[in-house]
Amino acid sequence: MANTAESTPKIVRITLVKSPIGYSKVHKATVKALGLNRLHQTIEQVDTPSLRGMLYKVAHLVEVEEVE
Repeated sequence: MANTAESTPKIVRITLVKSPIGYSKVHKATVKALGLNRLHQTIEQVDTPSLRGMLYKVAHLVEVEEVE
């Protein structure tokens, strides 16, 4: 049997803390693809390698914390 702790995906909470205005179109598109539209908006997503890559690209605009 699989352990429930291992099968439960990790969740990260992402908050937009700085405006993407003045940054490149790629950064704006990444913020939009994450599902963030307004400042101080918070979303929760499953932690995947592709999500981590997106967060790395816009790390200066967002705040990330792991949810238990």
